[in-house]
Amino acid sequence: MASFSFGAGNARKVASIPLYALGRVVTLLVPRRSDLWVFGCAVGIADGALALWEEAAVPGRRAVWLTTSDGEDRQAAARGIPTARKTTLRGFWLTARAQVLVVTHGFGDVNRYATGGAFVVQLWHGIPLKRIGLDSPETLRSSILPRSRAMRALIRAMYRGATRRIGLIPAASHLVRGRLESAFSLADERVPVTGEPRVDVLSQGTAEERRHRARDMLSATAGSIEGAARVILYAPTWRDGAPDPAVPTAADWSGLADALEAQNAILLIRSHPLGAGEYAPSASTSRIRMLGSDLLRDVTPVLPGIDLLITDYSSLVFDAGLNRTPVLFLAPDVEEYAARRGFYGSFEEIAAGDLASDWTEIIRRLGAAITDGPERARMSDRSAQRSADVHAFRDGGNTARVYRAILNATGAATADGRMRGRR
Repeated sequence: MASFSFGAGNARKVASIPLYALGRVVTLLVPRRSDLWVFGCAVGIADGALALWEEAAVPGRRAVWLTTSDGEDRQAAARGIPTARKTTLRGFWLTARAQVLVVTHGFGDVNRYATGGAFVVQLWHGIPLKRIGLDSPETLRSSILPRSRAMRALIRAMYRGATRRIGLIPAASHLVRGRLESAFSLADERVPVTGEPRVDVLSQGTAEERRHRARDMLSATAGSIEGAARVILYAPTWRDGAPDPAVPTAADWSGLADALEAQNAILLIRSHPLGAGEYAPSASTSRIRMLGSDLLRDVTPVLPGIDLLITDYSSLVFDAGLNRTPVLFLAPDVEEYAARRGFYGSFEEIAAGDLASDWTEIIRRLGAAITDGPERARMSDRSAQRSADVHAFRDGGNTARVYRAILNATGAATADGRMRGRR
């Protein structure tokens, strides 16, 4: 079963209104410290929050990461990152005292009841392809009185009130900026075009260095991939708690295993951390392996080691293009998904020429997609163009630009780009 849905999540928020109110009283009375930054990320010690941490954790600043598990504590300790549990009194107090809060998914990445009055940096976690925030009807669903217009109006008001507390959300390009401004109801000055910190890893170093690092990470998490001619990643997106319609049948698993064997390829399956799906091959094979978030928190750094991406509506389609990785789209429910969630622009145009409705079609196209030749070259060019349409920067400097924007917005910038210590 899925671990989250908008309906259940919104219901919990409505039930927690008294706690939000109490937290706001506290944050009105307690002064914030300009030398304290608090970080959080829904997927652990990873993503854009980790990239910004490495830029912002400088002498003279206290920075703390709020965690949710022993595993996250261990990951943070290995990097020398101070931590506190976000749902504890200490987590609440740190959130209430910090001038800057850094999140990647939502206010729940830190202690959600103590964010009032802070400068919130919302890094987000992908280029919007499917509609998000206020642009999507899915965001406003609730399991409490699901058909009530009054309930939807209340949730919309709560969501809009929360997003207005965002001080800065970086955009990858002017095209993406417009989507973020609409989805989060923010003014231009809060959505600077800086590039996204989470994808700097896809532009730093040479292509050979990036691929070598990525392959080492894949071997460490999914088992050795030495000897495989090609590595394929399948990464379906989240369907708000509904079952994944693209889970392979027994016949699909068999066909996939045969095709992978014939091409000397490995398929890594990464279902969405919040999704549901029974991805279990009908017969054991080393050609098909799981790469869930329990094994690898952040998939972005391993993208340079992938030779083909198969997905549906994931923002990975834009990130993979930074390294010209070909993409096949497997979208058996595109009409239903468009009606329920919606897209920015036309999904058919994004996926044109590379769209399949079932695994039979994917298997048929697999050889040409992973074998050097005209078809793979065409797919690589298409992937690079998708990326170029939404990523304005490919210089590995996104994090530094975001950091400078935060310092400027909070009045902490100095001539050397570091912070001015204030209490």
